[in-house]
Order: sequence, then structure tokens, then C-alpha cells
Amino acid sequence: MANPQGGTPRIYTTQFWLLCTSSLLFFGSFNMIIPELPNFLTQLGGGEYKGFIISLFTLTAMISRPFSGKMADRIGRVPVMMIGSTICFVSSLLYPILSTVSAFMMLRLMHGFSTGFTPTGQTAYLGDVIPFQRRGEAMGILGTAGTLGMAGGPAIGGAIANNFSLDVMFYCSALFAISSILILISIQETVKDKHPIRFAILKIHKKDLFEPRVLAPCVVMALCAYSFGALLTVIPDFGEHVQIKNKGLLFTYFTVSSLMIRLVGGKASDWYGRQAVLKISTFLSL
Repeated sequence: MANPQGGTPRIYTTQFWLLCTSSLLFFGSFNMIIPELPNFLTQLGGGEYKGFIISLFTLTAMISRPFSGKMADRIGRVPVMMIGSTICFVSSLLYPILSTVSAFMMLRLMHGFSTGFTPTGQTAYLGDVIPFQRRGEAMGILGTAGTLGMAGGPAIGGAIANNFSLDVMFYCSALFAISSILILISIQETVKDKHPIRFAILKIHKKDLFEPRVLAPCVVMALCAYSFGALLTVIPDFGEHVQIKNKGLLFTYFTVSSLMIRLVGGKASDWYGRQAVLKISTFLSL
């Protein structure tokens, strides 16, 4: 977007900051409930299935990404982001009425679609509005917004659950999600040649699933995410073991360290290259 005085174009516009705010609320919404889900599942009689809390969520997030990416190109970035936030909103409202373990598992599968859609739309939108030479820095800022939600959400959710109830926590999660949706309504779409929604959009071909040039980064990402997911699953029980009442604080401390490095890491990837930053960050996760 051009500067009114005819100088250097402004990189970080109001639209970009709206995107960051929506991201903060979205990530805050679904991270708010994670520390309390093990206890919630135990109350339903499914304590032995705690490992599925993250894995089922991740499964549908992974499956939905080829579809959400294609839809982002066809129907627009904003609609795809809104689909994810809407799923997050509906899922949060449904948790309080669950009464069986099987229903919980089905809802976790459904909830996972949210992170398969909204982050995909966010990344595509950012690529449209930020020039390549500043994209790492912009990704760092957008990632920081999401990390704030990931850091604050668990602590807020834990405090609400301890002082009120799990149901109130779920409703607050829904409030965060609907706030994210309301902000998305104000964001201007960047896809000009949009296609109507039809079944053909959902047809996925081999070229939509596999791109040889990104195979190595995908393998690295999968291994790092697996390590992170395993840790994420056991943290609430570990917090209970060491008598930490607000288990969300464990997630907050964990995420704050990520928050502190994102801005530096994003700009460093613009200066020194993506590969150098990936090597350092992967080594630090050991």
C-alpha cells in the first residue's frame, strides 16, 4: 500500500495488524482449554485416552491443510480463516454438553479442522500483502501475535477453570473465537479472481499433496512437531505431579521463550537465510 506522501510504501498496514489481532484471539481460544482437557477427559471416564487429546486434533489439522490451501486460492484467504475460527467457536460451545468419551474424541477431530484452516489462510494472506524481502520479519510479528495467544490462553483458561468452572472456561474460549471472526469481517480480501464454492474445489490431486522442493523442510517440521506434541500432552499431568495448581502457567512459560525469539528469528531469516535459522532453532529444541 502506497504512502500518501509518495514515499516508501507502508509494509505494516491496518489490515496487517487486524490479522495479527485475529490470530492472537484465535490461538488464545483453542490453547485456553488444553491444560484442562486431561482432567475433563478423566471426568468423562477416559483417563487412559489422554494421548489422543493432541493426536486427534493434529490428525484433522493435517488432513485439512491441502483442502484449505486450495480453497484459499479459489474462494479467498478471509473465508478460509473464518471457517477455521467458526469451527473453533462451535467446538468450544459443544464441550460443556459432552457426556461420553466417544463424543469427546469426535469433537477433538472436529476441533482440529480449525488449525488446518485459519493458519493456512493467515500465511497466504501475509504472502499477498508483504514483499518477499520483508516476509521473514512479518512472519515473526504474526507468529508473535499467535504466540501471545498461546502463552496467555492456557494461563487465562487455568485461572477461569480454578475460580469458576470448566464450562465457563469453554464459553470464554468461544468468546475469543467469535471475537476473532468479528475482526476478520473487517479484513479486505486479497484474492481478486475468486471462484464460487463447488465440489470440484475439494478434489485433491497428487500435485496438491507433494512438492519435492519442500520435502526436506516438511520432514524437519514433522519431527519437531512430533517432539513438541508429545511434550504438550504430558505437561498438564507433570504440573499436577509437582503440585502446580494453575497448569496453564507451564504453557505460558514455555511459550514466552518462543515469543522472545520470534521477532529476532524472523528478521534474522531475512538477513542470513531461512536455512541458517532453521538449523539453529532445531538444535535448540533438543
